[in-house]
Amino acid sequence: NIDAIKNIMSKASVLGFGARTPTEVLELLKKAVTDCGIETVETNRSQSISLALNNAPYRIFPKNESQADKPPSDLLLYCLPPTVTEYLGFSAEASLVRSTLLDSSNNTVVAIYDPKTSSLIGDGTEKVLAAISGDGKSQSDLAGASLVALSGLDQLAASQIGPSKRQDVVIVVGSGGREHALAVALARSPLVAQVVCCPGNGGTAVEGGKISNAEGVNGKQDNATVIGLVKRIDAKMVVVGPEAPLVDGLVDELAVQCPEVKAFGPSKAAAELEASKAFTKDFLQEHNIPTAKYRNFTDVAEALAYVESLDDDDRQVVKASGLAAGKGVLLPTSKEETIAAVKEIMSDKAFGAAGDTCVIESFMTGPEASCLAFCDGKTAVLMPAAQDHKRALDNDEGLNTGGMGAYSPAPCVTPDLQKEIEAMCIKTVQKMAERGTPYVGCLYAGMMLTPNGPSMLEYNCRFGDPETQVVLPLLESDLYEVMTACCDGNLESVDVRFKENTSAATVVCAAKGYPEAYPKGMAINGLDDANAVENVKVYHAGTKLDDSVTRCSGGRVLAVTGMGSNLKTALQSAYQGLDKLDFIGDNNESLMHYRTDIAKGAIGKKLRIGVLGSTRGTALIPVIEACASGKLNAEIVAVVSNKSAAPILDKGRALGVTVTTKFISSKGLSRAQYDAECTATLLGAGAELVLLVGYMRILSKPFTDFWAGRCINVHPSLLPKHAGGMDLAVHQAVIDAGEDETGCTIHQVTEAVDGGPIVIQKKVKVEQGETAESLKAKVQPLEGPAFIEAVEMFCRGEVISYADAGVSIDAGNELVDLIKPACKATIRAGCDADLGGFGGLFDLAAAGYDSSNTVLIGATDGVGTKLRIAQKYGKHDFVGIDLVAMCVNDLIVAGGEPLFFLDYYATGHLEVNEAAAVVKGIAEGCRQAGCGLIGGETAEMPSMYAPGDYDLAGFSVGAVHRDRILPKNVSAGDVLLGLPSSGIHSNGFSLVRRLLDKENLDYSSPCPWDSSAGTVGDSLLTPTKIYVKGCLPLLKEGYLNGLAHITGGGLLENLPRSLPDGVGADITGHPALPSVFKWMQTASGLDDHEMLRTFNCGIGMVLIVKKESVDATKELLQNSGEGVVYDLGVLVEGSGVNMKSQLA
Repeated sequence: NIDAIKNIMSKASVLGFGARTPTEVLELLKKAVTDCGIETVETNRSQSISLALNNAPYRIFPKNESQADKPPSDLLLYCLPPTVTEYLGFSAEASLVRSTLLDSSNNTVVAIYDPKTSSLIGDGTEKVLAAISGDGKSQSDLAGASLVALSGLDQLAASQIGPSKRQDVVIVVGSGGREHALAVALARSPLVAQVVCCPGNGGTAVEGGKISNAEGVNGKQDNATVIGLVKRIDAKMVVVGPEAPLVDGLVDELAVQCPEVKAFGPSKAAAELEASKAFTKDFLQEHNIPTAKYRNFTDVAEALAYVESLDDDDRQVVKASGLAAGKGVLLPTSKEETIAAVKEIMSDKAFGAAGDTCVIESFMTGPEASCLAFCDGKTAVLMPAAQDHKRALDNDEGLNTGGMGAYSPAPCVTPDLQKEIEAMCIKTVQKMAERGTPYVGCLYAGMMLTPNGPSMLEYNCRFGDPETQVVLPLLESDLYEVMTACCDGNLESVDVRFKENTSAATVVCAAKGYPEAYPKGMAINGLDDANAVENVKVYHAGTKLDDSVTRCSGGRVLAVTGMGSNLKTALQSAYQGLDKLDFIGDNNESLMHYRTDIAKGAIGKKLRIGVLGSTRGTALIPVIEACASGKLNAEIVAVVSNKSAAPILDKGRALGVTVTTKFISSKGLSRAQYDAECTATLLGAGAELVLLVGYMRILSKPFTDFWAGRCINVHPSLLPKHAGGMDLAVHQAVIDAGEDETGCTIHQVTEAVDGGPIVIQKKVKVEQGETAESLKAKVQPLEGPAFIEAVEMFCRGEVISYADAGVSIDAGNELVDLIKPACKATIRAGCDADLGGFGGLFDLAAAGYDSSNTVLIGATDGVGTKLRIAQKYGKHDFVGIDLVAMCVNDLIVAGGEPLFFLDYYATGHLEVNEAAAVVKGIAEGCRQAGCGLIGGETAEMPSMYAPGDYDLAGFSVGAVHRDRILPKNVSAGDVLLGLPSSGIHSNGFSLVRRLLDKENLDYSSPCPWDSSAGTVGDSLLTPTKIYVKGCLPLLKEGYLNGLAHITGGGLLENLPRSLPDGVGADITGHPALPSVFKWMQTASGLDDHEMLRTFNCGIGMVLIVKKESVDATKELLQNSGEGVVYDLGVLVEGSGVNMKSQLA
């Protein structure tokens, strides 16, 4: 792309930094933009720089043109290659720099960064900034220093490389496709003279060039054979492919007998990570590296007893701890199969001594990824993740194999996951070093991407096969230099980089019958033709050379690797090459087998959707549901909001921890800076398409340019009409314009607000008498389906139309007619409790309050999971009372009289009689509390709630004279009185439902704690007691210093909320537990303390009164119908609640 760089280098160009992100360079680029007026930064072979500039604190944003005194000079920033091989491999970059320096007509400032000294050449950042700003001397000084640096590289290249220079011999130990791929990659290095494979295969025998098979080893690769070969051919490095020589201590013996020879691979002690799964599991647990729950066993009886103790649905994986040729992992699906697997490994010795120790671990779900890392004993650098196919047959059927194909990069491993997994590998290397067994070589981390995040399945101590055949072709750096750096313990000195925008896929060709009995000796036809296909390389595994004929000698014979700009083209190349091949038997029959569906899932991978939202995100719900059901081949990967409490964030969290859900504050950030924060988060999650769902921010040009064609928004009108407006204002504009139709528009997002190309429109009629609210109610349900259609432009799916939404306006009208009489019955002074208006009215003066001396109190609450019991049991009459009680009881705690109440009833499908029962209960609660039911909202949302589900919310307002607000004058010596609860009230039902399941009770079961209560459901649905009528007279007489409503958190958490600092409570007379709570305590095993923190335990309201007012208070309570009043205790100096009596 050097020619392109010449053309686009209008402001600043960054060359050759690869994975490096030096702080000095980032600071320079930031200042070049913010201080000098550089407008754009273009990167070439510097992807990490580009990503870093999207993240704090180095985000760069164009400077206002008016701030620049004059246009700055262009900047060419070049990273000096630290090695000769990189310098020669990308000589075009150096040529561009040199030609720019020598072109007298070119005013571009050239600056060079030297990674060896970690600094800019020529006096650093300030001189570069001065040159950009027009200082001719600074530019001249930089040019001179740059030419000297390039000249130094030329001299270094001449001294190291050439026919007269010594080049190194490398031995690759092994005979598979992995070793063939290693040999090919090593042979690319100009520092390598010869790659000798020991013993090699038929492919490495004929590869030619620098690659050959070792002579005189007779197919052996044992330690003595390798060491003898090293001495015989004066090898400088040994690269160990398979695990067996590593576990046998080859690296250790080389260190003793050939100390000058570099060995790429771990020592025997470090290879324990693969040699012993039990060791690895203990290691992971000790160092808090995520892995499945497990147990190690050396005694079969103990292992079987452990399995027997597990729940029947607790699926396990059973592993032989030692090396078992990749076959020692069993995947039982039932407890019986798990027991059989343990016996197969430990009793039957199916895997020999490898099964002396058995690992039993929890079964994990999610996609698997093979993550290989270069390690130098101190740190690790992760290679692009790969995924392989283990099953022999298409659709992941058939027996397990060593691998039938692979591809890389794996789309499921996002940039954020890549960082997280690399951090695990680095931690592993560091902890291995701390224990005295430094890990050098390739660390293979088998990862499971679970719903809770990445988890380690296992480690292998070498390159994977066939993963190596797709990862190494992507390597852009010199493999020999990287391996040398690993062996020398200075991996950080080289830039390990991989080809950008490139994918690789390999398809394994196996002998027919593999992995069971299979034929050998077949001639392989078409090798030259396959290798001649563009972007294809055939790697050999089970092959041998027989009198110039390459024949099959194993089960997995070849791996055909294709390269391409994306996975699809890479696969096409691989299969095109495979079509040229065949294994011919003695009867001229084809005996080659391969899978036809390699990477099928990744090719049809789910579209990764990022979401920006500021509100509820209702339109996102149908998209989530369509993704979950498979109607859309897509997934939500990120939900970002500029509002910390935006409900759309709850929708993101509900999707699981693998979805990035994040509030990003805009405080102190410009629009472009804030948008860059969002872009960084979306990119980290791997988002490919961005949906704006109720997003209340105007986007900057850098954002819209970056996401051009990949960001869509929904607008509540038929654009281009009424662009720029929001929510109800848009719908009102439609009505004011006299239009006969409206709808919603999905459009691409551009810098022009609501001005991007239209993607989809959905329409509805505007009827006579419409309001903005009624139009919104029509249009809003169209937005989710419209989003789905837009997403379908990127992936397959089915339309959800408005006709399928299931919203019934007639049912809503019928409900209003049914509940009007009940609501009318709550009339009180100050309101008429009539329904149908846009808002409920209340007259404070008519209620007897002087507005100048009155404080209003608001309270809101719900009924919690008690609703689930009402829904399952089919009894809805009393939950409305619960709703009112939870609100008005909170009002009187502040000393207020409840004045009016509003309710919110939400459901997926409106069942009129069911909803009417609920609202009638609300009306009854209002009657008991003496407040008017002046309004409410019924919301029917099929995509929000499952059939049969509904939810409630209540809102109440009360009033109190300014001088009677509670608590007041609370002090030690005050007396605590308790009013009994009517039962569990409305808190603790999540635990209650779990206890019922534990005791095998349903809601229709006879009540075990109270035979007179009828069924369990009848007892549990006893409504929450409303304390208003008992407490109001006390408030008016001024007897109360404080109140405490005992709700969630029980007595121990709620009473302190009404106490001042320095005052605690001694509970000396807590009543005996009512029968329902005794049953709950027995069933749960909770102690008294936890009971008092979980349930009300028979006390629903606590009164705080002066000692001299106790008798009068009790008398008034009895007159109000409170037949039982408990002498609960007294306030004392101190803090908290001290239980001086036991719960009987």
